[in-house]
Amino acid sequence: MADWARAQSPGAVEEILDRENKRMADSLASKVTRLKSDSDFTSMTSLLTGSVKRFSTMARSGRDNRKLLCGMAVGLIVAFFILSYFLSRART
Repeated sequence: MADWARAQSPGAVEEILDRENKRMADSLASKVTRLKSDSDFTSMTSLLTGSVKRFSTMARSGRDNRKLLCGMAVGLIVAFFILSYFLSRART
């Protein structure tokens, strides 16, 4: 409010308004960015929750599925070690 009282010319008023407008636009931009990241986090959480539910349902559904699940787990672990081996060899 003190800035308004000190303004002597229309150019000074324009400058004050422009500065305030830029400050408010920056504030709004940071709020939008924060909301987008919260939305991304929420969608990732729901994706992981759905995957865990499907995995749990498959694990509880019977012996054949348990064998399949165990085979998939072992296969993924072996694939991880093979991939890490090749990546470590590629770096050296």
